[in-house]
Amino acid sequence: MSGADDGDRTGNTEYGRRTFKRSRSHFADRITADGRDGWPVEAGRYRLVVSRACPWASRALVVRRLLGLEDSLSLAVADPIQDDRSWRFTLDPDGLDPVLGIHLLRDAYDARETGYPGGVSVPAVVDVPSGKLVTNDYQQLTLDLSTEWTALHRPGAPDLYPKAHREEIDEVMQGVYRDLNNGVYRAGFAVGQEEYEEAYGDVFHRLDQLSQRLADRRYLVGDTLTEADIRLFTTLVRFDAVYHGHFKCNRSKIAEDPVLWAYLRDLYQTPGFGDTVDFSDIKRHYYLVHTGINPTGVVPAGPDLSLLHTPHHREELGGRPFGDGTPPGPPPPGEAVPAAHRPPGRRS
Repeated sequence: MSGADDGDRTGNTEYGRRTFKRSRSHFADRITADGRDGWPVEAGRYRLVVSRACPWASRALVVRRLLGLEDSLSLAVADPIQDDRSWRFTLDPDGLDPVLGIHLLRDAYDARETGYPGGVSVPAVVDVPSGKLVTNDYQQLTLDLSTEWTALHRPGAPDLYPKAHREEIDEVMQGVYRDLNNGVYRAGFAVGQEEYEEAYGDVFHRLDQLSQRLADRRYLVGDTLTEADIRLFTTLVRFDAVYHGHFKCNRSKIAEDPVLWAYLRDLYQTPGFGDTVDFSDIKRHYYLVHTGINPTGVVPAGPDLSLLHTPHHREELGGRPFGDGTPPGPPPPGEAVPAAHRPPGRRS
């Protein structure tokens, strides 16, 4: 594939042929409690479409789990290998999403805007009655799940975007997005040495800053989990398996930084985080779809991901993962990541 949508917000970038530039969300309607954009929060009305390969979609998976929105916002999981047309529902019987009744996510985009010429990205929220795409605004989507969907949150749901810390959360997330979430892509799809080295420098400068920040605090902002931790997690958990080699971010692995490695293990072992991660989908997507970077299509066997289960001792720093709330229960039937797609447990 040369110009297919990565679903990681790359739009129609042709890998290896021109400078990487992340597309802006074209459909930025919001689903709100007051329905001011015409889309009111309503249990069962909307369907969240994700690929477990995509870090931006994975944010929504974690937030949905932590807030207990599984019964209110249904889930469609696309095949990690998309074609030139769109993300496909080939994981479902007959390749058809059982709720939306479509084969391709593009069908929901076209229902919203006939002949839509842009990239088809996840996460996407689709209005089930009309079959129309509502939003693909991955930056705002999870914040709205936390602040606009409160009437549908589970009892004990954590406050992932507390008002008292929003300014600091926003500041931390902005730097993480610019230099790390997006920085690994800038490095991976760079078409020139200077461009690559600039992105590479940004990635590791930010990782070094984060390591210092987290050396004496369990979470990025305050003493509980917030949106900032979720956005960092989805990049860190992919780093050693994909970004280190595939995107040439190879100064060091996360596993070689004692602070970030312990932080990642802490989050991975927290209910709602690691149980949403599908390493098979992640590795197959990056190494098979990005043919400009990996033309052989060989998927690496490593690294040893079972080490994510080893003790982290971050609880010694204090902190309350869910604040005054409680951890989520197990994933609903049918939503659990297949055991073969998760690293086995390890005692030491």
